[in-house]
Amino acid sequence: MAKKNVVSIGMEIPGADIKTLSMKSKSSLLDFDIIIIDPAIDDFYGYSYEDYQGKPCLDDTNSFRLKEHIEHWRREILEAVKAGKNVFLYLNEEEEVFIATGQKSYSGTGRNRQTTRHVVLASNYQIVPGGVETTNSNGSSMVLSGKNNELAPYWKELGPESEFRLLLDGEGLIPTVQTKNGAKTVGAKLRYKNADGNLFLMPYISFSDEKYTYENEEDDKIYWNEEACTLGKKIISAICALDKSIRSSGEVSAVPDWVFQDKYLLPKEEKIRDKLIAVESKIEKLQQQKERHEQDIADESILKRLIYENGKPLEAAVHLALKALGFDVSHYEDAESEFDVIFECKEGRLLGEVEGKDNKAISIDKLRQLEMNIHEDFSREDVTDMAKGALIGNAFRLQEPTERSDFFTEKCITAANRSGTALIRSDDLFNVARYLSGKSDKKYSAKCRSAILAAIGQVAFPPIPNSLDNAETIADAE
Repeated sequence: MAKKNVVSIGMEIPGADIKTLSMKSKSSLLDFDIIIIDPAIDDFYGYSYEDYQGKPCLDDTNSFRLKEHIEHWRREILEAVKAGKNVFLYLNEEEEVFIATGQKSYSGTGRNRQTTRHVVLASNYQIVPGGVETTNSNGSSMVLSGKNNELAPYWKELGPESEFRLLLDGEGLIPTVQTKNGAKTVGAKLRYKNADGNLFLMPYISFSDEKYTYENEEDDKIYWNEEACTLGKKIISAICALDKSIRSSGEVSAVPDWVFQDKYLLPKEEKIRDKLIAVESKIEKLQQQKERHEQDIADESILKRLIYENGKPLEAAVHLALKALGFDVSHYEDAESEFDVIFECKEGRLLGEVEGKDNKAISIDKLRQLEMNIHEDFSREDVTDMAKGALIGNAFRLQEPTERSDFFTEKCITAANRSGTALIRSDDLFNVARYLSGKSDKKYSAKCRSAILAAIGQVAFPPIPNSLDNAETIADAE
């Protein structure tokens, strides 16, 4: 028998020769034979989040991403089950977070203007098609439900390693595991109409215990130990055996193509099909709207490259930011010379060099290149005044901006002070361009241009004006 193509989503299984995907993936589950899922969503919280009513409240970006991925996995799980696949969802604890609805309301004017951001609760268990009721609860005392339980071989192998983190309830649940005391459902199976596969809700198996890891003294990194790998292989072996057992006991014949001819159509089926066609038409239109909005977001997000990119993408973001400050911006290239950016306004003209570094500060080498470019530029017949130099650096670009060290080396700063070069941190440029991209403030943009033109060494941009909005968050009724 051919080896099964197994995938694990959101759950690393030590020692297992399977595909592992993040919950942030957009992969199709139809590519796999057996699917294992851990529905934890803490990866979507980002670097920081606010608390609201005692729960995490995600910003607009992470709210959008979480909602999009929950919808993706719910759709993929249902499609996989309809295609005859078995999906095994390990019941981690329920995580409830507040996410933005995209709606904001406003009241008041001027300094008393109030912005209200509307949010609703979201749960990681919204990925379950049809829904399931969950209550967080912990324990390990469990037994199989009923007689001739199809989980029996699996449970013999992995029952002692399992724990429950949830109590389950809701229509359509077929209990498979219950608490030894109280007979509360902690494992179950879900069947869906016109679906040959199953969604199994499994008691959790955790690898977070320190007994499963060791620290390598040579590189100070943590690795899985032999015990963890043995357990991981046992899980995959038991899941594959369970899948095989389920398939052999419930094999359904493939539907022949001729059955789908109109002459075999049932009356109620025809009415439902017409409704489905109408719904699919609406979905297609909404999908087109979604794609347009996604492209708009991508276009509007170019400025963010200032804080994580290098090379040409960083240059493009620098051009956009400088335009937001009111500069006329261009890129110059001929057979002999190429300049990253030339930007000018009525107050003066500058020639810039753009540089990004993964885990280093910007060095004096780029300053030397900038000086050469300035002289090459001045030697052109149509240039009558020597341009002021500007070195725009995105140092330590792989780190979150608030965690970065100095962007420019001491030698670079010393040389810039001597040559009168402006040193611009790309994150500073991002902050002022972000403000100016959202509103017209000619007075502030003029101050920013003056700061660059007057700078000798590192540029100190003027403080960004405070917003007049007072922000408040409220939860909408579900």
